[in-house]
Amino acid sequence: MSKGIDPVEALLAQVDEEELPLPVERQRLRKAARLTRPQVADAVGVREETIWTWETGRSDPRPPQRAIYARLLRGLAERFPAPELPESPELTDVPVPELAAEAPQANAVAPAQLVMLDQNPDGSLLMAPPAPCVQCGQPSVYRAQGLPMHLGGFCRPAAVPVPAAPAAAPATAPAAAPVVAVRRPPSAPVPASRVRKAPAKKSADTTAPADWETAAAAKYPAGPLAVLDVAPDGAGVVAWFADGSVTGPAGQVGEVGRSLAEVVEWALTAKLGSPRLHRHGKDGDPLVVLTDAAAAELGLPKAGREKGDFDQRANRVPENHKVVKALTRAGWLLTQRGLGPWARVYRSPEGGGRECVQLCVPMWGALANGGWSIPDGLDAPGLARLLGTYAGRVLTPRGSTAVSGLELMTTLRPPTRAVRTESGWTSGWVEGSLHRAVDPAPPEAPDEHPVAEGREFGDVMDEEAWDWVRPLGSVADEERARPWAVGLDVNTAFLAAAGRLLVGLSEPVHELRPAFDKRIPGSWLVDLSGLELDPRLPNPFTPTGERPTGPAWYATPTVAYAVELGVQVGPLEGWLRHESGPYLDPWHKRLRQAYVDTMAALGVPLNLADEDPQRFLQAMAALKTHGDPVELAVLAAVKQTAKGGVGKLRERPRGQGYRPGQRWAALERPTWRPDIRAAVISTARVNFHRKLLRTAAHTGQFPLGVLSDCAVYAAPGPGALDVLPRTPDGRPVAGALRLGVSPGLVKFEGARPLPEVLELLADGVNPARHIKTGGTASSDE
Repeated sequence: MSKGIDPVEALLAQVDEEELPLPVERQRLRKAARLTRPQVADAVGVREETIWTWETGRSDPRPPQRAIYARLLRGLAERFPAPELPESPELTDVPVPELAAEAPQANAVAPAQLVMLDQNPDGSLLMAPPAPCVQCGQPSVYRAQGLPMHLGGFCRPAAVPVPAAPAAAPATAPAAAPVVAVRRPPSAPVPASRVRKAPAKKSADTTAPADWETAAAAKYPAGPLAVLDVAPDGAGVVAWFADGSVTGPAGQVGEVGRSLAEVVEWALTAKLGSPRLHRHGKDGDPLVVLTDAAAAELGLPKAGREKGDFDQRANRVPENHKVVKALTRAGWLLTQRGLGPWARVYRSPEGGGRECVQLCVPMWGALANGGWSIPDGLDAPGLARLLGTYAGRVLTPRGSTAVSGLELMTTLRPPTRAVRTESGWTSGWVEGSLHRAVDPAPPEAPDEHPVAEGREFGDVMDEEAWDWVRPLGSVADEERARPWAVGLDVNTAFLAAAGRLLVGLSEPVHELRPAFDKRIPGSWLVDLSGLELDPRLPNPFTPTGERPTGPAWYATPTVAYAVELGVQVGPLEGWLRHESGPYLDPWHKRLRQAYVDTMAALGVPLNLADEDPQRFLQAMAALKTHGDPVELAVLAAVKQTAKGGVGKLRERPRGQGYRPGQRWAALERPTWRPDIRAAVISTARVNFHRKLLRTAAHTGQFPLGVLSDCAVYAAPGPGALDVLPRTPDGRPVAGALRLGVSPGLVKFEGARPLPEVLELLADGVNPARHIKTGGTASSDE
């Protein structure tokens, strides 16, 4: 029972639950009263994340907090009533006789009221997943100013659009056909598609795709990409698709094209592309990959220093090259990056919008680095399978894996959406997304950033991964007697840390001596040097693993962990963000699933480690020699996407033209957020410390060195099972290091004879950096 809740009220609330406004109305009321989510959470007795889920419809309040929340909303509704729906002079009355027969007779006593329903740009009524109508509470697929609403006359109208129980009414004769008021331009015909019946109730299967997902996927039958190669007989260019099919002369389906301009046109007519991953997002542009032979066939120059060659220093083809000129004559444009390894070719057709095709040219180094590990000698069908598999599990590649990781964040959390207003369609924010670029707080900024100018030495937040070596003198004789050193590595530690992580969505606000609240993301100036911890473990508050020497800046997860360990924190200063949410959660879920699916395709299913740990270790050891090279390359790309995406949150200036103190292009992105990167790394570090501490409590073993997410232990044998704790019945210990595929669990990294590792310790060298160079090592780097 939460503090301050009357037990009698709680019981009554369970018996007679009060109806609550819709999620969108709950958020409107809070913002109208200028209340923050932490304020509401404190008043109701829940966490801030819970208020967020109530306001977005992801969950519904339950007793006893439901009664308190309802009372708060009721009071706010009295002070801030919802505005009445506006009327418009441009209305056309459209009779809907079939709905009259379906409408409940209890609602027929009231005359039909004109309601202006939201519409799509083409004039059709906007439809969405069924939600309770704000007038009668019954499900409706239509919207009016974003609120669920039935067609005119289908239910009894209410004066204020908040949920209310429908009043009983005597049965009467069926009413006349209701009238629906819809907006259309003057003198425009009324489309037949605007008069629709409400769809039948859907199945309760929550795994079924939504209508927008089905419609988006149907637009691209050819898949996300194609790899172009010269036909075996040399007669033109053929295209290999992700599903293994081929088109062009060899496939006898149709010709791809004889020039780059024709290839770009073909990519659009072939229906290449990928469906959007969010309702308010954008579909992915088609990707065309050119093998070296296809690039030469289409007239693209090789890399070199001769006139007309691909300029490696500028990373692009000269603008006066004949291929670039041919694209321009055909009506195509290039972005400022020009025609390079990853190029975008686009045009704006007469009907509006934008048509865009992305090109990938491995001959110019597009897949030679940047997180891609393409197997040697991979042919065009294999490359199409590799990139197509990555596109299906993650997204269509946009460049390096780091760039793709950053793009995935905005693809899953688009900043804006189309909003219907009295004057037409406009752009509105998507709740929970990053909407605009904001400068970091001075302690969060890298040295090159303008806000870091004049900063005191050391007045910077240092939330980085561990690089810690245990002092040789603290290694006991019992540990020295063990013959082996074994390394254990956490699977995608940064990705695991991103799940459900609360991060700031707004600019930082400076506060003096703020009270610490783990629900507020930000940076805190706190002294954590007074806590005595076991020196055989790395200190969780510094990247060196050494004990802090005084006040320093920390991200919220680090300070929260200090409180968990018993520190009475008293922040001296804070740069805090009071608007927050789990921004990275969809990104974490998609990449986690991609990682798990790829491991399953390699023969290592999710539950194998729990069912048979020895077989799991054997399967992992066999990956490098027996694993599918394409799937191994996909696995490496997924891991680099997670790691690189976090790194891109604090992308530093590049290029010879940069001068210290100047702003650089990355700063203008909403996703340039070093504070979010710091929060992810902080969470990964304290999560690792928590597991090391739990492991030590059950086994008495302490690591000899820790590097980022890898820990090395002295062990009686050369295997992971010689280190990991187990319960008496052989099961893993909850909260300790544990074998498994899932992000956050560990795998065997390698083993070396302990005398070699002790020599490294004597020289101050981290053994975790070299544990894979000797003995049997995991192939899953």
